[in-house]
Amino acid sequence: MLSHISAFAQRFRKQILIAFDVVVVTVSYMLPWALITGRTSFSEYNSLLISSCFFFVCCYEIVYGLMGMYDSLWRYAEIVEFFRLCVASAVAVSIFVVVTLLLWWEERGVPRSVYALSALFASSLTLYSRLTYRMYRNTTLKKRARANRRTLLIGAGDAASTLLHEFAKNKSPEMNIICCVDDAPEKVGRSIMGIEIMGTTEDIPELVERCEIETILFAIPTVDDENKRRILSICNKTKCNVRILPDIVQLIANGGKDVLSRVRDVRVEDVLGREQIELTDLTNTLVSGKVVMVTGGGGSIGSELCRQIAACGPKRLIIVDIYENSAYSVQQELKRRYGSALKLDVCIASVRDSKKVDRLFARYQPDVVFHAAAHKHVPLMEDAPEEAVKNNVFGTYNVALSADKYGVGRFVLISTDKAVNPTNVMGATKRLCEMIVQALAQKSKTKFVAVRFGNVLGSNGSVLPLFKEQIAAGGPVTVTHPDIVRYFMTIPEAVRLVLEAGAMGNGGDIFVLDMGNPVKILDLAENLIKLSGFIPYRDIEIKFTGLRPGEKLYEELLMDEEGLRQTDNKKIFVGAPLKLNKDTFFDHLTTLKQIAYSNNSDNLVQALIDLVPTFHHAENNYD
Repeated sequence: MLSHISAFAQRFRKQILIAFDVVVVTVSYMLPWALITGRTSFSEYNSLLISSCFFFVCCYEIVYGLMGMYDSLWRYAEIVEFFRLCVASAVAVSIFVVVTLLLWWEERGVPRSVYALSALFASSLTLYSRLTYRMYRNTTLKKRARANRRTLLIGAGDAASTLLHEFAKNKSPEMNIICCVDDAPEKVGRSIMGIEIMGTTEDIPELVERCEIETILFAIPTVDDENKRRILSICNKTKCNVRILPDIVQLIANGGKDVLSRVRDVRVEDVLGREQIELTDLTNTLVSGKVVMVTGGGGSIGSELCRQIAACGPKRLIIVDIYENSAYSVQQELKRRYGSALKLDVCIASVRDSKKVDRLFARYQPDVVFHAAAHKHVPLMEDAPEEAVKNNVFGTYNVALSADKYGVGRFVLISTDKAVNPTNVMGATKRLCEMIVQALAQKSKTKFVAVRFGNVLGSNGSVLPLFKEQIAAGGPVTVTHPDIVRYFMTIPEAVRLVLEAGAMGNGGDIFVLDMGNPVKILDLAENLIKLSGFIPYRDIEIKFTGLRPGEKLYEELLMDEEGLRQTDNKKIFVGAPLKLNKDTFFDHLTTLKQIAYSNNSDNLVQALIDLVPTFHHAENNYD
């Protein structure tokens, strides 16, 4: 009911204000007559009273309308609007006095005292009614704001100023900015848009306690990564929810509009402790105007490959995946974004099916193939090694053979750091995949390359989704070992690497990204808990569960025997191709296939050890 009344009032705001002024001005004119005439009957002045009152009201309403008194939003009115109201009232009274003196000043004309009193009453009531409304609205908004989360703003620069201007126009239902901090000493003690700058970032914990802050808003989009991590680390010492205003380039391009929609929660990527890796753009030369096939195109890496390839204008994009739901999701996303401008085909198929794979290659004749289809869950593949071999090894073999048969220009294998000195079945199968493309590269015109990188944040099977689910459930957060470390990168970074490495590969190469320093999983878990507004070990327990089957404390990115050289991109390295006896290697693959399809797990692991000399199966982890 109240919402309907409010909507009606907003829709007919101007008409309601005019009606209100008509009533106020009428009363303001009638009241002096009653005071002056006393007990004298109104009937004695009936004709003059009605006509002069009508004219008095008309003078006010016409002048108010011409001077824009009904166009202002009085909840935001400043001194200028109230001064204009006083001027409009004076003009209206002057017109009324002049005209009535000329027309009605007779023996029984308008009493002179009516002029002064009616003008005083009408001007005062219209002025004070608007002033009262403005004060009421501001008081109501402040009360509502006090019910919102008390917020500390980090930064007092251009971005903060734009943000505060947006807050002034559109009150946030979530945040009430109480104070501000900035590391520029000359700003401390001053104010920005009425918000006091009460200290530097080092004072954040103390201000949070003193001002009862619940949310911290980071509004320095131009800050470098080192200082960003330092400031966010200070914020993590509090129990506040931390939000951030990113993308200063987009903010400027958008003219500072809709800035509130860009405020987001701090993500764990913001505090990982390594810089974003920028890669040069060789993608267009690789996929623009080409027929491109992506196997596993519905997965986390595969779907991002499809997004970035689609943006480069391929001749045709073919998505191959056995899981129809994820493939359909990517298909619909790309259709919404590109419509008929992108020629897109989605094929539901398993890379295990060599005949189906061959038919797809015969039909589409792809120029470039990205092979991302794989089983990658380490513990699950320890329990089902034959499935890892069938899908990873021989799925790759089927796609690679078809690429060779149909003259594909480039074949890019998505590999993993777990292929280096593997201690688990999944890593061993991925190392075999690298060996397959290196062996085929020795005899094929197709340029076969592999791209190896570490863990990808937010991908299917990564620790982040698991940690978030555990935090949402109230814990505990499970970490296998307090000292376990991993290399991390974002999905877009991983895909940029794949595309660039695929463009520069000469055949048989294994490309490796300089992923910076490894990250302790324990630190990752603690940061994620803090970013969720909790305190590790107090609010959310961290439980150590022990290493899983096939898992090791650290991952390596490059095998010792491969050597290492830098490419033109200082962040990308390449290992020299291994010298493989392709004839005996493929014979051994045939034997491995027979064992895999006999579903004899024990013999299969031994066969993997025979084929991959660096594979040291951690059998002791089964206890």
